[in-house]
Amino acid sequence: MRRDVFQAIADPTRREIINMLANRQLNLNAVAENFNISRPAVSKHIRILTECGLITIQHQGRERYCKANLKKLKQVADWAAQYRSFWNSKLDALENFLNEEQTNNL
Repeated sequence: MRRDVFQAIADPTRREIINMLANRQLNLNAVAENFNISRPAVSKHIRILTECGLITIQHQGRERYCKANLKKLKQVADWAAQYRSFWNSKLDALENFLNEEQTNNL
């Protein structure tokens, strides 16, 4: 199944895993300890994040360490940016309306 970054971040558990790994790498057990779900469930989330390129796994001896690849989130930022100008123009229009209302009430 082909997955993309948007599917990966749609789940709150996966977003939390990305947050945990944003500044440090952790082994799979350390990641799993932070959730009240089964280890296989955490592994499934890790697998999805890995398939989407949001996490890389490095083998160090017998341990597997997860590291976030935050550059992949640029796709989300680029997508959201196209709506930034829309909301900015709406907020500017609201500001102008409120200023006119305030001027008319003086």
